Amino acid sequence: MPATPRRAPRSAKTRKAATSARAVPGAAARGSESLAVVAYDRIEDLIVHCRVAPGAGITTHALQDLVNLGRTPVHQAVRRLAAETLIRIRPRDGLQISPIDLQRDRRLLQLRREMDRFVAELATERLDANQRNRLLRLGATISERRQDMDVYEFNGYDRQLDAILLNASAEPFLDRTLRPLHTIFRRAGHVHLTHLGGAAGLNRTIECHLALLSAVVDRNTKGAKAASDTLIDFAQSMFDNLEGNIDPALLDAGQ
Repeated sequence: MPATPRRAPRSAKTRKAATSARAVPGAAARGSESLAVVAYDRIEDLIVHCRVAPGAGITTHALQDLVNLGRTPVHQAVRRLAAETLIRIRPRDGLQISPIDLQRDRRLLQLRREMDRFVAELATERLDANQRNRLLRLGATISERRQDMDVYEFNGYDRQLDAILLNASAEPFLDRTLRPLHTIFRRAGHVHLTHLGGAAGLNRTIECHLALLSAVVDRNTKGAKAASDTLIDFAQSMFDNLEGNIDPALLDAGQ
């Protein structure tokens, strides 16, 4: 009977890697999940600022190049964005960035009105000292940068405000539901402010956001809900302007 070949001894480097993997179970999975979040954020930013136009077709490989990440995290991000209706997956035909559908967005705005009011109410009641300090600093930054701010910079602050309020509300379901809604309206807002609203529109939306932020900081529940409604009213007027004046190709490049 032939002798069983002896297994070659593992190098010190290999043994160390194996020991580390056993010591930190799930580390690879967490790393993959973290990269998927980065991919999601980067692709979301491309969508919001129309760097990939609404309605445009694109491949997964092209998205990998745009966000400088590998296949797995980009695939995970695309599946999440598809579930949130921001990307359409077309079997054997690549991907499509969902067009801006003004009629649908108007309907969703009514849902957002109720949910944003609820978040404002919860945030004023549950805001802790750290979250309040973050809001104060954000408000100071927005006020300081107000005269020189462009739409891209504003959207960054808007996203920070949404994140703090949702975190303060301490209700994970709201975050999962509202984040894609906020992305949908942030993209429509970008188109409006870039092509129609201009400086006056940007100044008005900054006013609305600062009023909401201030009311929450002051723990003024009634004022926060009223400021939230005013912000939605502004979004409603934005859709009125878009429907009558925007070039349809800016809403759907695939037309």
